[in-house]
Amino acid sequence: MWDYTDKVREHFLNPKNVGEIENPDGVAEVGSIACGDALKITFKLDENKRIKDARFKTFGCASAIASASALTEMLKGKTIEEAMKITNQDIADYLGGLPPEKMHCSVLGQEALKKAIDSYLGMKEKTTDEEIICECFGVTDKEIERAITQNHLTTVEEVTNYTKAGGGCGKCSDRIKSIIDRVYSKEGQKEQAPVKRPKLTNIQKIKMIEEAIEREIRPSLKHDGGDIELIDVIGNRVLVATRGACASCMASQATLKGFVEIKLKELVSPELVVEEVA
Repeated sequence: MWDYTDKVREHFLNPKNVGEIENPDGVAEVGSIACGDALKITFKLDENKRIKDARFKTFGCASAIASASALTEMLKGKTIEEAMKITNQDIADYLGGLPPEKMHCSVLGQEALKKAIDSYLGMKEKTTDEEIICECFGVTDKEIERAITQNHLTTVEEVTNYTKAGGGCGKCSDRIKSIIDRVYSKEGQKEQAPVKRPKLTNIQKIKMIEEAIEREIRPSLKHDGGDIELIDVIGNRVLVATRGACASCMASQATLKGFVEIKLKELVSPELVVEEVA
């Protein structure tokens, strides 16, 4: 079961602005029921050209409903120019974070918003140079490129989490990898590209730390007769206790800093600091 924040639960159980505006200024439909997620956004401007009302209809999971509800709340009172600046990460942050595997729901909201604004501005829904990359979920190359650029995605798995592309038959994985390489090749900075992970809730952070310890750290320690126990997580401080051979080893601090901390920084968050407690 996914770890949802209280705000995600609130917007899922009591979604805001459900419905459809008659004679809207902007309207868009993205996704499809066949793909598992579908979203329709409509909005209306007031006499000052600010969004006075925004509504949604969706077919999807709790994250999709919560993301659409949050987006419509975020839109109210904004100008078109201000609305254009809303990103999928803004939607996720408004909700206090989303599980990495559910970030595609916030991307769906951003794509719907972009197309609704395009409809208001009189632009074509899709440019002629867009190509469908993922046939299973109808994801285009431009949508994948936007997700990579805005969220600093570097792997096919991350692209799947954010767009669903590659999450069906998997035949498009090589093409997604090519798009990732092309994006960073254009920027000339793939090696230096910052890894910007979604903001984690404390529950998500603890779960990821536990998984990293169990999967990547504990097997190596046990190989030498040692072990480690997670005691607590306070902010970015990871409190652990060494067990077995590690507890009496003179090099335990070097192991914690040179192996455990580095692994957790890599797999969970670069801001984590590991501290040993009794």
